[in-house]
Amino acid sequence: RPGQSVIRDAPDADSRPRRPDDTVTTMDVVRLGIGPLTPAEVVAVARDGVRVEVTDECLEAVGATRRHVEALAAAERPVYGVSTGFGALATKHIPVERRAQLQLSLIRSHAAGSGPEVEREVVRALMLLRLSTLCTARTGVRPIVVQTYAAALNAGITPIVREYGSLGCSGDLAPLAHCALALLGEGEVRDASGEIRPAGEALAAAGIDPLTLAEKEGLALINGTDGMLGMLVLACHDFGRLLTASDVVAAMSVEALLGTDHVLAPDLVGMRPQPGQQAAAANMRLALADSPIVASHRDDPHCPIVQDAYSLRCAPQVAGAGRDTLDHARRIAGHELAAAIDNPVVTPDGRVESNGNFHGAPVGYVLDFLAIAAADLASISERRTDRMLDVKRSNGLPPFLADDPGVDSGHMILQYTQAGIVAELKRLAAPASVDSIPSSAMQEDHVSLGWHAGRKLRRSLDGLARVLACEALSAARSIDLRGLGSAPATASVVAALREFVAGPGPDRFLSPEIEATVEFVKSGRLVAAAERVTGPLA
Repeated sequence: RPGQSVIRDAPDADSRPRRPDDTVTTMDVVRLGIGPLTPAEVVAVARDGVRVEVTDECLEAVGATRRHVEALAAAERPVYGVSTGFGALATKHIPVERRAQLQLSLIRSHAAGSGPEVEREVVRALMLLRLSTLCTARTGVRPIVVQTYAAALNAGITPIVREYGSLGCSGDLAPLAHCALALLGEGEVRDASGEIRPAGEALAAAGIDPLTLAEKEGLALINGTDGMLGMLVLACHDFGRLLTASDVVAAMSVEALLGTDHVLAPDLVGMRPQPGQQAAAANMRLALADSPIVASHRDDPHCPIVQDAYSLRCAPQVAGAGRDTLDHARRIAGHELAAAIDNPVVTPDGRVESNGNFHGAPVGYVLDFLAIAAADLASISERRTDRMLDVKRSNGLPPFLADDPGVDSGHMILQYTQAGIVAELKRLAAPASVDSIPSSAMQEDHVSLGWHAGRKLRRSLDGLARVLACEALSAARSIDLRGLGSAPATASVVAALREFVAGPGPDRFLSPEIEATVEFVKSGRLVAAAERVTGPLA
């Protein structure tokens, strides 16, 4: 990719094949030029603090474009964002001597967020993506704006952004304005240590001079889909990991419930050429390979189970549909990462043109789509757990997996926790992007609410990880209670789980075990335990 991103592998980098969008942080710098960022680079900068560098080629291109803006600023013809007001005030002409104040007033007035503080990784992703757009040389800012933005990001300065303020149209306005305000030395930020400080103080401590904005620069700092896109890129990374985890956990539940692996046969899943379900079924086959517990009843003519319940038999179909949804979301994210979003935008031939590329519909739709997939994956996981706890449907397991049923309740309330989360995920699956509230005196009369879709998807994926963790706990306990052994891959997962969660026994404080297992799932350690046997899973 010319001019952007050189990635150097660390000497001890894991060289095995990776799942799509799975990141091993081995890059020491992300170089920004005029090409698009990769999802892995966004994750590395947002979560792991990898530094960014702006190429000389980029700064030269940015400077050349800026000269077009300066020429227009000196001309008589009004140009939106350069010599006019904004939004419904676009017909108001601004005299030359007031244009610097126009940009400053824009940032101050638009930094109007409210509510809880947005997570650091989301703000850093948002900042990186706005910086990447500035580096396309299509926004008309001066090189110093690009350099100051990169310096703040590298110094670990994270502006405090509030939950509410973006409608996902005309850019993620308030979130981006809070970031721009910090570059001016105003507002509040968290420094690299996480301490809240005045922005001017944090910039001074990092040796960064506050910006003084020139024509169009305030608008260029706030007009993009960077917040919702940052959340989409992070969500795609996380959902990919959770989909693989769901296949491994579903395989554990097949063993726990004396299910069959016949339905996973390649010729059967191949009759329906959906790529996602074939990948999910392949993962489950690998996880169940050489399972003595599955083999124990596979050819038993007296086995009363004719076919498994849908939650077992259709596991690859549901997880596979989630994979196909994720593939679509990744395509949309890739297109958006290659975009230059601003309004007005400076074209290569020097025109400054208004446009509608800031509308968040493409990103909002897939954020909502992923929330639907996450809710359904959690729903089928909860159904498998409930089946393990019900003595009438568990094929020989004790009621609620309790040590002494009656005295002990076992995992009874663990399933309540799952059910409560699944109910919440179903609510969060209601799309945000079908709504719209007009704004700016009806100039901005249709908005995407893509930011809202991103915010609820983050909660959805957290809930999905918790539901899968609960299923993993119950499946591991069920496998232990069977006493028939398990497949080498699932045995590896149970052994890793047993390093911090004890096996079956009398009731004990369950919440800490759930929380520890949630981290086991989210961190990728559950999948890694299976992959020590299976090799890379899709």
